[in-house]
Amino acid sequence: MPPVGAVRMVELLLDAEAERGFSAHRPPGHHATPTRAMGFCLFNNVAVAARYAIDVRGLKRVAVFDWTSTTATAPTTSSTPRPRSCSSRFNESPLYPGSGAAGDAGSDDGEGFTVNLPVPPGTGDEAYRSLADHVVAPLLGEYRPQLVLISAGYDAHREDPLADCLVTEDGFAAMAATVRRAADSVGAPLGCVLEGGYALGALGRSVAATMAALVEGGGGSDPDKVPIEPIAEEARGRLSRWWAGLG
Repeated sequence: MPPVGAVRMVELLLDAEAERGFSAHRPPGHHATPTRAMGFCLFNNVAVAARYAIDVRGLKRVAVFDWTSTTATAPTTSSTPRPRSCSSRFNESPLYPGSGAAGDAGSDDGEGFTVNLPVPPGTGDEAYRSLADHVVAPLLGEYRPQLVLISAGYDAHREDPLADCLVTEDGFAAMAATVRRAADSVGAPLGCVLEGGYALGALGRSVAATMAALVEGGGGSDPDKVPIEPIAEEARGRLSRWWAGLG
């Protein structure tokens, strides 16, 4: 059963047998709902792993960062009396399944814990890196998760046939390094779960680059030299309503 790989990775991370991990398995999962398979996805591996960390291991705060082009389903409900997860999600708008609007931030007590970061077709490394460095990283610093999970999908790669973004393996490595630094700063273990990616050569190179970036000192450049692109500036202003650190 596919979620077993992601759950086992979380076990190793929470038992301090590893600081970082990568669960590389198929099929991808981030579109699947509890009752329905969607978009090549049978089981929502990251959602299962996050729920395991919360329901079985008792964690209070789990963060999920999804850099896949197509919009993910939320790892937990967006409306809950005591939110225990925060989800940051890139998506190429209006790519499948058409959700993930910037204005969708969850509801009720869960408002603000869903962070959608839609990008237009043609978006490349600079904007993705800017959003990761200037939105996702400070959000993680403010939320202080006990576990960070990355839905590592690679259909935003410039060679991928299903989407129209222009990210390279260097861009994915830089984002992974940014999230690694943010997780380290709050003492949270970090795990990646493989999602989509349909250009096999680009997929292989991107996974290898991500894995290298999970190692201390690997991947990415000086985060202080990443400019705040307009798309990141807009997101910071929009989200500062809930996250004061982005103001």
